[in-house]
Amino acid sequence: MTIPELSGVHPAWLPPEAFRAIGSRRTLVLGDDVLADTVRAEVAHACARYGGTLHDDRDGAYDLVLALDSEAGVGPEGFVLSRHDGATTVVAGGPAGLLYGLFEVVRRGETAFGADLPAEAHRPALRRRMLDHWDNIDVHPVMGQVERGYAGGSIFWREGGPRDLTRVRAYGRLLAACGINAVAVNNVNVHATEARLLTDRLGEVAAIADELRPYGIRVHLSVNFASPVALGGLATADPLDDGVRAWWARTTERVYATIPDFGGYVVKADSEGQPGPFAYGRDHADGANMLADALAPFGGVVHWRAFVYDHRQDWRDRSTDRARAAYDHFAPLDGRFRDNAIVQVKNGPIDFQVREPVSPVIAAMPDTRLAVELQVTQEYTGQQKHVCYLAPMWREVLGFRPWGPDGRTVADVATELVAVSNVGDDPYWTGHPLAQANLYAFGRLAWAPGLDPADLLDEWIGLTFPVAGDPGRLRRILHEIMDGSWRTYERYTAPLGVGFMVRPGHHYGPDVDGYEYTPWGTYHFADRDGVGVDRTRATGTGFTGQYPKPWSDVYESPAKCPDELLLFFHHVPYGHVLHDGTTVIQHIYDTHFAGAEQAAAMRDRWEKAAGDVPPELHARVRELLDEQVRSAREWRDQINTYFFRKSGAADAHGRRIY
Repeated sequence: MTIPELSGVHPAWLPPEAFRAIGSRRTLVLGDDVLADTVRAEVAHACARYGGTLHDDRDGAYDLVLALDSEAGVGPEGFVLSRHDGATTVVAGGPAGLLYGLFEVVRRGETAFGADLPAEAHRPALRRRMLDHWDNIDVHPVMGQVERGYAGGSIFWREGGPRDLTRVRAYGRLLAACGINAVAVNNVNVHATEARLLTDRLGEVAAIADELRPYGIRVHLSVNFASPVALGGLATADPLDDGVRAWWARTTERVYATIPDFGGYVVKADSEGQPGPFAYGRDHADGANMLADALAPFGGVVHWRAFVYDHRQDWRDRSTDRARAAYDHFAPLDGRFRDNAIVQVKNGPIDFQVREPVSPVIAAMPDTRLAVELQVTQEYTGQQKHVCYLAPMWREVLGFRPWGPDGRTVADVATELVAVSNVGDDPYWTGHPLAQANLYAFGRLAWAPGLDPADLLDEWIGLTFPVAGDPGRLRRILHEIMDGSWRTYERYTAPLGVGFMVRPGHHYGPDVDGYEYTPWGTYHFADRDGVGVDRTRATGTGFTGQYPKPWSDVYESPAKCPDELLLFFHHVPYGHVLHDGTTVIQHIYDTHFAGAEQAAAMRDRWEKAAGDVPPELHARVRELLDEQVRSAREWRDQINTYFFRKSGAADAHGRRIY
């Protein structure tokens, strides 16, 4: 086992300096497993750089002890961290816990070797913490190589085949260090070449699995529901057909013969043109259970996405509501899914907008295993050209209480957390160097959903930027830029939860009516009298009724509805007064001016960090901040002009808005 080192690739949150505290000490590692071997390799690599020593003899005095003990009571991924009598000790319940315990010590640095520490139990709140890559083997003529990817090409594939996999192991190391333990390696929109990964190209998936296994990460595959037809030559893909079920059973058996620790399948079905069980008069439980049955003998799971809706909607029909679709399709099926079938639900009912309510599906399926899906890649939040630290949004989602202030949270209900990856072959991994923080924070929140986003940002800064200048100054600058960046982005884009207003297709930049008269079901219904979508039970689509009380009543009432979601639930006049006393139209003007000003201030603050980060990194971020400032002004001017022309209302502060 060797530790991957990549020339010309930024080390993200695992620079060599992060291992100084471990590498300068006497360390004992006890355990026998591929992951224990990884821990030894990590410690040995650090010791070779900083002069410490690695041992496997129990006799002796050590500064750091990492040991396996299945009786630790923290599960296979958990560990107990303590310090007393001059020794820091990690006792892990399993090999994965040993690896995660090592990275916890790395995060703490010298503080892990300071004052005595009573025993702390650490275990993941969620069993599976997963990234979905939307990577294509070939460069797709419409989607490119990474669909909705903003960090270059795939780290798995190049020119129709697998690429050098050294970087894949380095990627696995980064993911393990923040707690991620599963990866789907191909696009949920499974094109013809990707479909063959399940059969004659399975060896390529096995090679990826070999690189990720030493860091405790299981590989999953997105599969085409119609694979029995496309790959097996069958006349049908009916999930209740005996021949179809037998084909999936044989195919899955071959997968596990090649990759014994294979994780399972990810499926997008009956959605945006992907085939599914509806073609055969079956429902989604029928489809998911067929694959779950094929996977069950091997301990695998199927992630069945709930992103199912009519994408050929008539914009004039205001009774059809895309927001309703996932609930309408899936809530009636609660209790019918196999134990190893996981319904994967987007955090909001539409599509990863900068502001949405939490999906009502999460509260509607108590007898089904649910994974909440987030989008780390910034499709609708600046496409990794804009700084938009998303952990505050995710923390709100995970902490939301669907049954009211005394009820359970989303994090309590979910069994897993899944996110669409934001990684590519860019030298900084994520295109925008500061977008690394989103990937790091996702992994950490999946491990412990109650963590504070500001603390996670602090962790990432401390690990990622060992500075030559004043570390306190850089930390302050980055917090000033990033802490509120999600709300800054929200201010200069679509207002009050209405969503979209982006250029069709690529979704970057403002186009207020871009999707307004299309079949996609993403409307704002702005006219001369008002704006917003009526989703009430009284006069609208009835979507508010999909929530349990108290939220069904809160969202039903314009007076009670949170301002930031007002236009998602209600069509209101431009003169409607918000809770802060401003009108809707004045809020639109004020926030768009403020957001553009805040983007410019972010760029000014970054200038002060010139001596604290490498020049090439500073230049990359400065270039991207220039683009963010330009784009924010474009959003400001287009949104304000559009709504001035619709409403005829002047800005109360006399600013030029057209």
